[in-house]
Amino acid sequence: MKKGIFQRKHEKKEKSSIKDSFKSINKKYLKNGSYSMGISAVFIVILVVVNLIVGEIPSKYTELDITDERLYSIGKETKSFLKDLNKDVTIYQIAQKDSEDETVSSLLEKYADESKHIKVIKKDPVVNPKFVTEYTNDNISFNSLIVTCGERNKVVDYNNLYETSINYNTYSYNTTGFDGEGTITSAIAYVTSENLPVLYNLEGHGEKELDTVIKEDIEKGNIEIKSLNLFTEEGVPKDADCLLINSPSADISQEEKDALLTYLENGGKAMIFSDYTGKGMENFDALLENYGIGRTDGIVFEGDSSHYAMQIPYYLVPSVNNAEAVSGAASSGYYVLAPYAQGIQKSEDIRDTVTIESLLSTSDSAYAKFNMNTDTFEKKEDDIEGPFDIGVSITENVDDDKTTQIIYYSTSYLMDSQSNQMVSGGNEKLVMESLNWMCSSDENTAISIPSKSLEISYLTLTAYDASFWKICVIGIIPGCFLAVGFMIWLKRRKG
Repeated sequence: MKKGIFQRKHEKKEKSSIKDSFKSINKKYLKNGSYSMGISAVFIVILVVVNLIVGEIPSKYTELDITDERLYSIGKETKSFLKDLNKDVTIYQIAQKDSEDETVSSLLEKYADESKHIKVIKKDPVVNPKFVTEYTNDNISFNSLIVTCGERNKVVDYNNLYETSINYNTYSYNTTGFDGEGTITSAIAYVTSENLPVLYNLEGHGEKELDTVIKEDIEKGNIEIKSLNLFTEEGVPKDADCLLINSPSADISQEEKDALLTYLENGGKAMIFSDYTGKGMENFDALLENYGIGRTDGIVFEGDSSHYAMQIPYYLVPSVNNAEAVSGAASSGYYVLAPYAQGIQKSEDIRDTVTIESLLSTSDSAYAKFNMNTDTFEKKEDDIEGPFDIGVSITENVDDDKTTQIIYYSTSYLMDSQSNQMVSGGNEKLVMESLNWMCSSDENTAISIPSKSLEISYLTLTAYDASFWKICVIGIIPGCFLAVGFMIWLKRRKG
């Protein structure tokens, strides 16, 4: 009887001990589980916060543009322009939801990142069918842009963002270039400028027509082109921001020279090109001599093979000097091709107020041939020794608020499309930067960004480079293989 009572007490004690053990185990697991859940919750919160922070970082720091032509990036010139922007600009991208052109959208993000004055808004034409009609009555394509600043606006049609050409083998259109940066920057400059610059193109002396590429670049820079005939006009119009003289084949008259000097001496600006004609141009040369420069007889040849291309000594590859007017072209690393150039010589007797800077220059081995009927490219005793400038900028302070600016290049082939293509757009960059240097002012901004080609980029080789690689490919590399092969053969023979 006592034993049964003892057993019952012992069993009761064991049950109580087991229950306490289970409670202890449950508390332990509950504690560990709560700890794990807490850690997981903190980790999730950290991820969310990091994701939100990264989302706020500008895309220029989080995206890497690895395309050959930097399609998703904007260049130094545009960045500099946006840095100085002091007006609020809104860019509307007209596209249906989830149908945006990713290339265009990504590029617009870069603009918004670069300037706090740029705001990008997407407008769905299905949801807002009447929005476009507030700015234009034309039918525009999806992914077109509307750039606004105050009461000024400009519509950029989507078709103008890409360049196309027809393939006559398949009779289909191929996309050859992306002009997003050039077109968008141009539109921003247009809506933020009070007065757009006017370029007068002198005519009546057999001047060359403007090359199509350069003309489009000028118009993209929001520079209006007008014709000027000094036979019918009394002088250069007052609204002229710059004057273009593009390689006249006949001399200007005495009256025209006087009218041009009157314009320039009152703080005018001019971009002048000339070509070798083999005949006298007394008044044209007198215009140049008034600003301390003259042209040498004949065409410049290069004696240094690293300064000419195509194995042709008068296809000059000049040095681009780091002058204010072409500093961007000088630092870009692009070659410039200047065929058929004349030498520019500075006068020893020039006014103290006139400053002449070299833009393009030859090597010390250059020489000018005035006898073009020669049967050899070699330098002769009667040839004029270099070096020469073939491009210069001239400035003269007229008074406190007026400065004369002149850019002179001694060959118009700088603006030729074929020459420009051979140096992958180097000539285009040089010419447009020169023009923008003169046309930009406090009231307006002239900026023109070249289109980004999606086609093959040309590799420009000077005659020296071509000879070097020819020797390497034909001589040195095969010679190394032969030497290694001979050593292996000799070693096996001895073994």
